[in-house]
Amino acid sequence: MSEQTSQNTTPEQPQHPKPGLNRHYNGGLYTLLCVGRHSETEEWQVTYRCDSQGTYWVRPLDMWLQTVQGVPRFALIEDDHQQPRGA
Repeated sequence: MSEQTSQNTTPEQPQHPKPGLNRHYNGGLYTLLCVGRHSETEEWQVTYRCDSQGTYWVRPLDMWLQTVQGVPRFALIEDDHQQPRGA
C-alpha cells in the first residue's frame, strides 16, 4: 500500500495520519502501520502495533483521530521517515 498523507486526499478519502510511533493519551506507545478501508463497509481503518506487547490492532480512523479529555487519543512522536530510535 502506498503512503497515504494529507497531500493524497479526496472528498471520499479523509486526511490520513502519518505512519510512525504514537503515544496514547494514557501513555502507551503504538506504531501506526497503515490506513485502509473495510472491504464491506468502506469505513477507513488504521492498523497499528502495540509496542509493549507486539500485538496488532485495527480501529476506525475516526476513533484514532479523536480527542479524549482535550488531548489527542494518539499523538505522533516519530514518523517512519525520521532516523531510527537509538541512531
